[in-house]
Order: sequence, then structure tokens, then C-alpha cells
Amino acid sequence: MGIQGLTGFVEERGSFFTELRVRDTKLVIDGSSLYHRLYFASTEDFRRGGDYGPFAAAVGEFFGSLRACRVAPFVVLDGGRDADDRKLPTLKGRAAERLRAAHGLSRGEGGSLVPLLTREAFVQALGRLGVPFVQCFAEADREIAGLANRWGCPVLSLDSDFCVFDLAAGYCPLSHFQWRSVCPGEGEEGFYVPARCFSVEKFCRHFSHLNKSLLPLFAVMNGNDYIDLAALEVFFSKVRLAGGCAVAKRGKHARLQGLLHWLSQFAEPTEAVDSVLKYLKKHQREEIRELLCTSMEDYTPSDVNLEDFFQNGKYECEAARKADLPWWVLDALAKGKLAPFISDALILRSTFLHVQVENMQRPSAHSTALPIRQVIYGLLLKVSQNAEAASPSKQTNELPVVCEFDRLQKTLKKTFVQAASLPTDFCDDYFTLDKLIEVPISQRRMLLLETLGVKLSILEAVPSHLQLPVAVTCYWICCSEPKVNSHQLKALLLTMVSGELHRITNDPDPTVVPAEDDTIAYNEFLKWKEKKLQIKDFDLDAAHSFCQWQCCLQMGLYLNQLLCTPLSEPDLTSRLYSGTLLHRLYQELKSTPSVENLFSSSPKMTLLYQVLLNTVAS
Repeated sequence: MGIQGLTGFVEERGSFFTELRVRDTKLVIDGSSLYHRLYFASTEDFRRGGDYGPFAAAVGEFFGSLRACRVAPFVVLDGGRDADDRKLPTLKGRAAERLRAAHGLSRGEGGSLVPLLTREAFVQALGRLGVPFVQCFAEADREIAGLANRWGCPVLSLDSDFCVFDLAAGYCPLSHFQWRSVCPGEGEEGFYVPARCFSVEKFCRHFSHLNKSLLPLFAVMNGNDYIDLAALEVFFSKVRLAGGCAVAKRGKHARLQGLLHWLSQFAEPTEAVDSVLKYLKKHQREEIRELLCTSMEDYTPSDVNLEDFFQNGKYECEAARKADLPWWVLDALAKGKLAPFISDALILRSTFLHVQVENMQRPSAHSTALPIRQVIYGLLLKVSQNAEAASPSKQTNELPVVCEFDRLQKTLKKTFVQAASLPTDFCDDYFTLDKLIEVPISQRRMLLLETLGVKLSILEAVPSHLQLPVAVTCYWICCSEPKVNSHQLKALLLTMVSGELHRITNDPDPTVVPAEDDTIAYNEFLKWKEKKLQIKDFDLDAAHSFCQWQCCLQMGLYLNQLLCTPLSEPDLTSRLYSGTLLHRLYQELKSTPSVENLFSSSPKMTLLYQVLLNTVAS
């Protein structure tokens, strides 16, 4: 969510904040705002598909700063779209903006874009750091506000909607949360994070002592992620301020300020709504009244008891109850073990596929992973044969359809995709969603590997935590168009090996001492990387191919999670994929094939590279 123009206005004025020293407190954190902020701060390269290692390191440093100040963080993540899908026009607008940014980056223009697997890397990092987090069933804002008020602690976010919520301990914008500048306290007081807290009192005082209960009406009328009322343009064209000029005709932030000043004459929202409706045609009034009143409820803190989740692992909300999903699916969604993509496909039969920096003249990179998505849809939407028999009116020969939003060249396009018909071995009632968790792991693994076109026997030599990425790589080689070339494949495998070398030489466990030859190889690799990463060549076709691999890995991850992880989940935070390095290795391999021996001083890494290469070649 977000209120049009409010962040810019508040930042420009600067007088609506109070100084705050954050220490010895609980802190409710908007996870989506945080991972966007930390990713953008951790890299300068947005063209090459993501550097998840430095991002994970930034996540670790952030929570390390909080720990030093004895701050107990609780991260709350958005879930899927609401069942009524009111936010769809906003999401389509954002997808179009992302597409424009990706196109600009592909042409060498400036801009920024969060890579495809950032959210998954963030969730993994939280898990490894032991930071408590919950994934809400839908939009998280109301639940964030409810938990913060229950505990009497601040909200940390970068979302102007929190300027409107009635928060007991206030809203700290991430832009004013100086976690990299932790300060020592005076006397016996411990370290603190210097921050600023938005003051609703100062804000309302500035607008003629506006009653803060009118702020939700302001947000709705001004326009937010849920509502953009064209009917209210009549109101804005007619209403006049003290200066005698219509709101619609003033300059920057004039509409926002004019609306707040105008609202300040009313004691409470009902009176203000009545006055707004007088400017509208009679036949519109009741419909607009209902819409305004319903939309204002979006700024009421939720009564979902997140405290119960953080204490007992139980997540319950009305929307989840109405969705009537299997208990294990609800539990996995709340714990971040299933992605919002899954609930969107299951409840709305509609999904967004996020664009990357790819070749816009070619089909979307996501098209390569379409067969994997179809199996996911088949598992999610499969109706048991017993249920079909009990309802003869259903056309049992028709497979369910899911609406996907993806790019077609440089525009956002809606496509209807048919769910896959599962192989005959998986067509019994065992494989309905509610019973999926009971299926033997061998069968679940078989379905995963059949979807990826890989036999379990060829993965036996591969370390367990790399089996899924290697299986996905086999799938990518077979299914991507144009075909993957040997330099792209070797660059990808060398990147995986570098991630392994980084992992074993940077193990936080002090009792684990890496072998001397691994340390030597790692230091040599760092010297090579320091020298080579300065070269900034960019091959758009190679980038497109690597985007296809990430799309396949994302859907491979989702299918593996839906099947209750028959293969180990790969660790994105340990530099499994590093876009900047991958592109550099690809360029080097074209001109200097000997770079394939980059890790030759480590017998262990040399063997790993050969195992990966032989497995994929087979």
C-alpha cells in the first residue's frame, strides 16, 4: 500500500518527525520494505540478475546492529493477493513500471530492479539468522499495525500508509533508521540506533489541528493502492480552499495539502463524507459512500493475533478460514515455506511473473519454465476423482486454467495457461492437495524429477544441497530457447563452485577449519575477481539465458516446496547465483578457456566442478 505523494511531502517538510533512540524494545518490521531497501543498498549492478551473497550479508549486518542495541525484531511479510483482488489495477501498474525499468536497464540506461529471487533469499536469510518472521495470508499492513499496538512498540517500514494508521508507538521510516551508525549510550545505557519517528500530532497540528480520525478518509480520497476514485474528480474540480482556488488547479502537493486543510473543518469522518457527497450526482452518492467507508476500514489495525503465532506458531485469520485450504498449506504459507505465488494460483487462479533484465525482442524468460508451472497448477487445482464422481455436472475432462500476467515484448500481457495433467502414477486420490503431505517421499521426489526430466541415479554423486540446482540446470539445457552454449553452462557451474568455496572458507562455526588448499584457492579466486570484475562488458543474449535459468530455479524451488521438499532446498544466501561474477566468467571463458581451471589449487573444488559438469553432460 501507499498514499500518493505523501512520502514526498512529509520528507520535503521534514518538520513532522521526532528524534528517536531505538534500543531495548521490540520492533515490528515490514519485511517487504526492508528487503527492497537492503537489496538496493547492497549493490550498484541491477543488470546482471542479482548478487544474493552481498544482499544476504547486508541482511546479517542489519540484524546484527539490532542485536547490539538489544532490539527484538519481528518481521511481517505480505502474503498473496486479497481474495477480492481489489489491488489488481495497482499490481498491473507496478508490473508495467518494472517492465519499463527492465527495458531501460537492458539498453544500458540507469534504473534499479529487485532481482527475481530476492524475496526467497531474504526468507532464507531470516531463517538462518533465527529472526522471527511470519508471512501473512494477504496484505500485511493491518496485521503489522495490530501487532505493534498490542506490544506498544514502533513499526519500521517505508510505506506512507503507516502515517495514517493510529500507532501507539509510532512509525519509523527506514530512510531515517541509521542502523549502520549505531551509537554508544551515556552511562549505563546501551547502544542505540539513531532514528526518526513520524509524529501524527505534529502533522495534524500543521493542518489546523485536524482530527486524526479523518486521516483514513484523506488517504482514500487522495488515492492509495486500493482505490483511485475517478468519481471524486468532480469533487476536486469544485471544492475551493481559503485562497479561492480550486484544488485541482494548484501545484506540487497542492491537492494533498488542500484536501487536508479542507478536512480539518470537520469533527469526524461521517460529517466529512456527507459533505463530499453533496458535490456528486445523486445517483452516485450511496455507492461512493459505501466505497469510502469500506476503504477507510483498510486503516483499522487488524485483530489477527500475530503474538499467538510468534509464541505458539498458530496463525489464524478470517480470510484464511474462508479460503478453506488444507491445514498444512496454511501452516506452510504462514511460515514462509510456500510462496505467495502458490496462494495466488490456488485461490485466485491468477499469478504475476516478474520480469528481469532480458532481451525484450525474445519470448519472456519465464516461458522456459512453463511446463514446471503447469505441474504446480495441476497439483494445486487437482480435484479428487471421488469428488468428480459425486458431482457429475462437472466437465471432468477439462483441466483447470490459470491466468498469468507476463510480458510480451515490452508490454504486460494476460495469458491463460492450462494446468498439467499429472502422470498416471500420480492420478489417484493420494495426490489431492489435502493428502499430498502423506505421499511417500520417494513418490514426491519422482514427480519433481520427472517434471525436470532428470533421473535420480545421475544426481547421486552431487552434494545433496546442490541436487535441485543441478537438476534445474539439466532442465534449462533441454528446454531453453535459444539453446544454452558451453561457455554459459561452464560459467554457471563455476559460479556454483565459487559459492561452495565461499561457504566452506567462511563457515561461522569456529570449530570448522577449512583445508589449507581450499583457503589458498579462495584467496587466489578473490584476487582474480578483484581484477576482473572491473570490466563491465554486458551481453544481453547471455543475460537472457541466465534469466531463463533463474526462472527455472524459482519454479523448481516452488514445486519442491509444494511437494514438501523431497530434495534439499538450495541456499541462495551462500552465493549459489552471483550475477556479476557469472557474466564475468562467461566473458572470460570466451577469450581465455583456461579460466575453467580457476580452482585448480583445491582438489576438492576441482573434483566438484568435474562432478557437476559430468552430471549435466550425462
